[in-house]
Amino acid sequence: MALLLISSSLGRRRSWNSSEQIIIEIIAPFQKFIKETVTTTEDLWVKYFGLINIRNENIRMKREIDALRMENNKYRELLSTHQRLQKLLQYKKTINLPVLAAQVIGRDPVGWFESVIIDKGEKSGLKVNMPVVNAQGVVGRLVSVSLNYAKVLLIIDQNSAVDCIIQRSRDKGIVKGLSSKICVLDYVLKNSDVVVGDMAVTSGLGRVFPKGLPVGEVVEVKNISGELFKDIKIRPVVDFSKLEELLIILKEDPLTSHSKERY
Repeated sequence: MALLLISSSLGRRRSWNSSEQIIIEIIAPFQKFIKETVTTTEDLWVKYFGLINIRNENIRMKREIDALRMENNKYRELLSTHQRLQKLLQYKKTINLPVLAAQVIGRDPVGWFESVIIDKGEKSGLKVNMPVVNAQGVVGRLVSVSLNYAKVLLIIDQNSAVDCIIQRSRDKGIVKGLSSKICVLDYVLKNSDVVVGDMAVTSGLGRVFPKGLPVGEVVEVKNISGELFKDIKIRPVVDFSKLEELLIILKEDPLTSHSKERY
């Protein structure tokens, strides 16, 4: 075969003789197979390294997307906080009373009461029985105060009682906690004019809550035979599952040294 190739390259013959033709017919298929095998192997390696590069690029892009998604969530959370604080500021202007902003940092660890813990206490001028609100309406009142923290008893707790008045008819009653989403309005006489859709606001009685703060909407009114009072259910205006920033209404101005903590 080597002689055949040499002779061909030197141009001694323009065509193969019969012996050379037989040899080429035997050898050529093996050469073709080897060449195709080498080519196929080279292609496989190229494709393999190409897939490795694509995989690495996909990993890099996925990391970049995850980082951008985290950054986006961060900015969305900042925007949400900003919007909530703006609503609190607007609400502060409507009640026209000195207030202190606080952050909810936890729920009651025992779980016996519907209450939350806030990050302000005696050092900020807080005292027991100060009313607590957010941009929606009445949240509760302070029941325990330490140096730097305080506990807020929510109006949905069964131990809570808020003197209220029906905004439309001026009928009075006491809102008490029943569940996380419903309160009852007690001591409303049967002959009172209370209907579904009426709004209950604080009456100003009881020396805890200022008058006119939103408490809840009447969602059910029943007259029970033999009872002196109506059976009235109230849906609070506050979503107690989403408490974050709160305002404590200060009955007295805190010490001047702490005035910088106010809005």
